[in-house]
Amino acid sequence: MFIDIAKINLKAGKGGDGAVAFRREKYEPAGGPYGGDGGNGGNIIIQGDEGIRTLMDFRYKRSYKAENGENGKTKKQFGKKGQDLILRVPVGTLVKDGDSGKVIVDIKEHNQSFIIAKGGKGGRGNAKFATPTRQAPRFAEPGTKGEERTVILELKLLADVGLIGFPNVGKSTILSILSEAKPKIANYHFTTLKPNLGVVRVDEEQSFVIADIPGLIEGAHQGVGLGHDFLRHVERTKILVHVLDASGIEGRNPIEDFYKINEELIQYNPKLKEKHQIIVANKMDLFQSKEWIDKVKEEFEPLGYEVFPLSAATMEGINRLKYGIWEVLKDIEIEYETFDEKADITFEESEKDAIIVRKENGIYIVEGSFIERLIYSTNFDNHDSLRYFQNTIRQRGVVDQLKELGIEENDTVLICGYEFEFFD
Repeated sequence: MFIDIAKINLKAGKGGDGAVAFRREKYEPAGGPYGGDGGNGGNIIIQGDEGIRTLMDFRYKRSYKAENGENGKTKKQFGKKGQDLILRVPVGTLVKDGDSGKVIVDIKEHNQSFIIAKGGKGGRGNAKFATPTRQAPRFAEPGTKGEERTVILELKLLADVGLIGFPNVGKSTILSILSEAKPKIANYHFTTLKPNLGVVRVDEEQSFVIADIPGLIEGAHQGVGLGHDFLRHVERTKILVHVLDASGIEGRNPIEDFYKINEELIQYNPKLKEKHQIIVANKMDLFQSKEWIDKVKEEFEPLGYEVFPLSAATMEGINRLKYGIWEVLKDIEIEYETFDEKADITFEESEKDAIIVRKENGIYIVEGSFIERLIYSTNFDNHDSLRYFQNTIRQRGVVDQLKELGIEENDTVLICGYEFEFFD
């Protein structure tokens, strides 16, 4: 089975909590704060691996979680960082945002890596909160949550040349002759259920990768047959070799076939219209082909297409095709276009620390991930910790925003589910 699309859920590791600890040593009864910081959470990293050919593993496992950071310890010892989780994917995989469908990163090379979900930061231990006026803080900071996101993995072949055409026109046979690939070949439609790759050697240090894109049919751009599964692989190729059955023995018109296939390509992605095409008039060994080959040349050569008469059965014309492909290919710069819209995603998201202050049904509400962490780290039974909490929300502009909303003395403020009475 050839799996080339998968949707997975990712959760980076949470940062470890800072520790509350005090120095307790002989002859030093009033030792200061001694709590260490928590370790950062593990990242989730996407990495290209040319040894992997499909996304099959991601079909059976959909959720991935990196290791959490270790909590801080006494003696100012930092917690251990959470281990990164590396997800290996085939070269040619697009990583898309699960909500928008836009591209986050395009994995084009072996060992190319990208942090797709960043681990949370470790919280500071109470040793970090000591000041000349607050010498024994009895509070620490919790670790932040790791990033969570849903992504779509989509594999698109990184082939230089794509063989396209209706089913049973001889694409797999041509691939097997041009390269060492051994695709399954038989005389019935949709023999090829996955794209086959082969390497074609032209000369010393001159070669190219060719892919047999499985047979397309009308309606492929709408997903008819296996349309979308195959059309995405066409986008990566630098040139297309359009194979026509010039014998017409199956009752089809090869000229009409050409236009039908190209209409499917353009309907799927209009930019494919710009891709260079070479036409192969296959099955020239059959007597019915003489008339059609002349008609194909008359139709397409004036439009700028080069037509290669060929017999995959007898291999006549195969070398001319090979060198013809190379002549076009060698002048095209290496650029594997995705044609997909890129996502505007930054992983140092400012929203993480955003504080939302609003009024709803006469109640003042303060919320946000920063405030959640602050509440979690505050020891409300400790005067220093409470003062730190009050100073922080004042410095972050929460009090000013509440005043703008019309808050008055003794009004209730709901902060992350906890009720507070407002005093200025």
